[in-house]
Amino acid sequence: MEILSHDFYNRDTVQVARDLLGRQIVRRWQGQDILCRITETEAYVGRVDKACHAYGYRRTARTEMLFSPPGHAYVYLIYGMYHCLNFVTEPEGEPCAVLIRCVRHVRREDRDIIAGNRFARKYEELTPYQRKQFLNGPGKLCLGLGITREQNGHPLFGGDLFVTEGEPVSDGAVIIGRRIGIDYAQEAADFPWRFTLGEES
Repeated sequence: MEILSHDFYNRDTVQVARDLLGRQIVRRWQGQDILCRITETEAYVGRVDKACHAYGYRRTARTEMLFSPPGHAYVYLIYGMYHCLNFVTEPEGEPCAVLIRCVRHVRREDRDIIAGNRFARKYEELTPYQRKQFLNGPGKLCLGLGITREQNGHPLFGGDLFVTEGEPVSDGAVIIGRRIGIDYAQEAADFPWRFTLGEES
């Protein structure tokens, strides 16, 4: 598994968001590697994007990581209880990142670990609803992969969290749309910066 390099993230954020589809997140958890395929992303670009935490280059203790070199994790808390995983993009000083919205587990042997983290039970004991909702949201995937603020600032080139080449997908398999839950962001709410991998892929 070849790990994505610094150069992959040091590009236009919208293009990175699209290109992350099909790649694999590897989370090393208690001595085991959990593999998940990225299936939905959203781009956030601070210089023009009112939905970005660092819109207009606003620097705070929370947003400082957005200004870091590309290829680092930016993890923040929403609603006081759910973590969201982002990958910092573009040159250092440009506050940009890609939110990882959804993933799919790759291997059957990883399902019990994810189910244990999310529901404190084995995968076979989950209800049909719980299986449908397994990793289909930013907070859900962070719970399933054991990602917290402890991973904020970690480089994505090794260690306990990184991204590998996976299987890049064709443009025909990608659905492009508006981002979710940012109606407050005025014109930025309509930016077509959400990328989803079609179910058939």
